[in-house]
Amino acid sequence: MASRHALARLAYSGVLYLAAPLIWRRVWRESAPTHSRGERLGLIPRCVDERPCIWLHAASLGEVVTATPLIRALLARHSDYALVITTMTATGAERVATLFGDAVHHHFLPLDFPGATRRFVDRLQPALAIIAETELWPNLLHTCAARGVPIVIANGRLSAGAFATYRRFAALSRDMLETVAWVGAKSREDAERFRELGCPASRVAVTGALKFDIELNEGLEDESERLRTEWGERPVWVAGSTHPGEDEAVLEAHARLRERYPNALLVLVPRHPQRFDAVATLCRSQGLAMARHSRGELPGPETGILLGDTMGELMRFYGAADVAFVGGSLVPVGGHNLLEPAALGVAVISGPYLDNLREIADTLAEADARREVADGPALGEALVALFDAPDERRRLGAAGRAVVEANRGALTRTLEKVSTYLRAGA
Repeated sequence: MASRHALARLAYSGVLYLAAPLIWRRVWRESAPTHSRGERLGLIPRCVDERPCIWLHAASLGEVVTATPLIRALLARHSDYALVITTMTATGAERVATLFGDAVHHHFLPLDFPGATRRFVDRLQPALAIIAETELWPNLLHTCAARGVPIVIANGRLSAGAFATYRRFAALSRDMLETVAWVGAKSREDAERFRELGCPASRVAVTGALKFDIELNEGLEDESERLRTEWGERPVWVAGSTHPGEDEAVLEAHARLRERYPNALLVLVPRHPQRFDAVATLCRSQGLAMARHSRGELPGPETGILLGDTMGELMRFYGAADVAFVGGSLVPVGGHNLLEPAALGVAVISGPYLDNLREIADTLAEADARREVADGPALGEALVALFDAPDERRRLGAAGRAVVEANRGALTRTLEKVSTYLRAGA
């Protein structure tokens, strides 16, 4: 069995080397001026911090947001360890810098070439590796296991698509998951998928979703109230984390809402910053007055759209809104964090594509704390209905907040297991 796993990993590495030019081209743009591109080859600077190190990997912006409560808890509870966070994307790196500054060390994750992963782990020498959600790299996990580094998967999830992909490469998947010390799965379904792929059942536990332990920053409500005062007394809704194909549907829905409420304001926040200018052009094509938040432009009474073209402010926008549509759900992306507006008591609407957070979406739906729509016209009708019925809108928001409060606890369960491995290695 061991030789079969080694052969699978060898074949995988061979394919990586053959695809290296394409891979390098893909990650070239995912850079930051403060980081050498050599980090992609494991050439990270040796940590000058004298403390032992905990390494946490959060692939992109979404994983960083999910892992934020865990990161804050690790900084508070295990201050005798240096905390190193890696990301794959530049947007993830920017969010780490914004949220944590010098409290953590950040590097880009190396590409999964055997030599790069060995250099990375040997230079970092972590006491514990934590992977947020699921980004499993065979050579990296193998190197950690070979160096005696315990691997914990926090908020582990496997979508149906990811599960099918991993299952097609059964030997490689089993090789990876047999090296994992513990998986904190966010749902029973995710836990079962990890077991089916080869993770020993004794190492898999259902913790619930870390996203339910969402942290509301001090002063957030005051900031949202200030924004709402600037925007004025009018119907306000936010379309957050939108993708190509969704912006058009959102603008169609807004046009329908303005037929009923001519002074309604849409705060449109695209998911990726590289799309800000293109979405601004799309908004102007609708013939509505638009303000851009990045330029300090305030939406006056005649303004129909405020483009939220800044990073890290979506929660402030949600808190200032009456209704929130959460993007990545009207197109087959899989959905984004429904719990951010829910935690603020804001009525939540989504589309039907929610594979990335099915359990959370179902929990909200079971509590009648989410509205689901199929397209732009349906979104417009849902908005009109909610603004026509303020009591129902407030009830929907209160139900969402109650769901968040009732399902907290994944953070505590994950921290308990992390502390166990740190004590064992002390």
